[in-house]
Amino acid sequence: MRDSSQSIQRVKVGLIGLAAVMLLIALASLVIGSATRERPVVAIGAPKPEVVANMGLDNVAGPSSEPLAELGVAPSTNAQAPAVQP
Repeated sequence: MRDSSQSIQRVKVGLIGLAAVMLLIALASLVIGSATRERPVVAIGAPKPEVVANMGLDNVAGPSSEPLAELGVAPSTNAQAPAVQP
């Protein structure tokens, strides 16, 4: 009979511990969620994210078949003859 009451008590303690952990996770989720919903503070003269993102699009060229030649690491393999000056 004693083993039965001990195992029931252990199950109760385990369930209470599990409920406490779940409660702590829920509270942490609420705190983090409310912090991320706030609008960012815009400082005077600060870069605007949409402008900075569009600046990067101007620098992107089409896909290259010779990335090393563009970097100047290897010579280009294009079979173009150099222009001859008279």
